[in-house]
Amino acid sequence: MGARFDRLRRVLGKEDVRSISRRYFIANGFDGTLTSIGVVVGAYLSGVGDGLTAVTIGLGAAVGLGTSGVWSVWEIERAEALAEQERLERAMLTELEDTRVQREHRAAQIVHATASATGPILAVLLTLTPLAFEGVVFTMFQAVIASILVGIGILATFGIYLASISRQRWYVAAVRMGLAGIVVAAINVVLPG
Repeated sequence: MGARFDRLRRVLGKEDVRSISRRYFIANGFDGTLTSIGVVVGAYLSGVGDGLTAVTIGLGAAVGLGTSGVWSVWEIERAEALAEQERLERAMLTELEDTRVQREHRAAQIVHATASATGPILAVLLTLTPLAFEGVVFTMFQAVIASILVGIGILATFGIYLASISRQRWYVAAVRMGLAGIVVAAINVVLPG
């Protein structure tokens, strides 16, 4: 067990692993946030009258996005690791089965898949949280507005974080990312039905 933690620590110490995991987390968190804003607005406009029903619908989306995140990234990273291992084996003229290289590729694969699933699940859960308080703290309409605002806040936070690693103006990045939430809410409002 100690060897696994050491391997995980080594893998997390690599900038390329952190960078790829960050991308998966943010990209899929972005998708999860926009999906949950769409679910919230769509549920309300479809006549869903209580927050817990909307939360249940949103949790279905979280399960789908989380599963997609794990499954797709697991397969993508598996294929990439096998291709890289094959290139290394050809260059080194040796097999790399059950070596440190292979074990670290597997650890990176686990880190990437976890980040990919965690992003959308957290985003959906956070965006849906106000709906859990419908009837207690909020009316249904207020809970929907609060959920949209939470989603926009999550998107803006992603923008601020991306600006911090790329030395952009944080407020411009926050507005650019947050705007996506407003666009999704607006499109759902004007859609027929």
